[in-house]
Amino acid sequence: MTSDRATGPGAEPVRARSDLGRRTAMRREQLGLTREEVAARAAAAPGYIQYVEEHAAEPSIGFLLRLASALNTSVAELTGGNADLPAGFGQAGTHPEVLTLGPAECRELLSTHGIGRVAVTLNDTPAVFPVNYSVIDDVIAYRTQAGSGPAAAAGHEAALEVDHIDDAFSQGWSVLVVGPAEVVTGFYESRKFEEQAYSAPWVGGGRYQWIAIRPTRISGRRIRVPGAPASPTGSTEHSPGT
Repeated sequence: MTSDRATGPGAEPVRARSDLGRRTAMRREQLGLTREEVAARAAAAPGYIQYVEEHAAEPSIGFLLRLASALNTSVAELTGGNADLPAGFGQAGTHPEVLTLGPAECRELLSTHGIGRVAVTLNDTPAVFPVNYSVIDDVIAYRTQAGSGPAAAAGHEAALEVDHIDDAFSQGWSVLVVGPAEVVTGFYESRKFEEQAYSAPWVGGGRYQWIAIRPTRISGRRIRVPGAPASPTGSTEHSPGT
């Protein structure tokens, strides 16, 4: 079995950052923790937490278990063992609470970007598409191709749903935004969206048409298991946007 420091700072450094490192850093940032705080929780040195995040470390299973506990998650989540599984594959929690979220908390959970699902009607048939969205001046905006499925939302009342599922603790939240959708044609508004967008579409280029949803209704729910650590507000979706 590899020791906690078998590939630590004292060894020859491996410069390729691993999936474990990326997932560890992302989870830590979602929880708003410093490396020192994670190190204290995991009974490790802060320098080793940094090494795990930035290099291709091979820690022992004992350290991984402590690190997962420190980050309120599971070893499978940290190592990507469930990356191809749908969200919510875990078992239901014991005595879950369902809470109704107010508009302010819904907007906080939406944050400024993420992956959501927009519902449209194509040829009288309902369809749902994942999209990379940004929140810019209280407008939900996403890029797509003209004539594509997500573009069909323009000119209609549209619904966009965003959620986060914490399989490790069988809890999570969802937010639903409803409002008129339109194609963004103004030069200045289009440029503003381009400049402030957090990310290009995950599926690549060729998507230059902005669709803006101007919310008229926002609602949400949270499922919480008493005694479980609070879930972070950030989304950990794996679906590619359109």
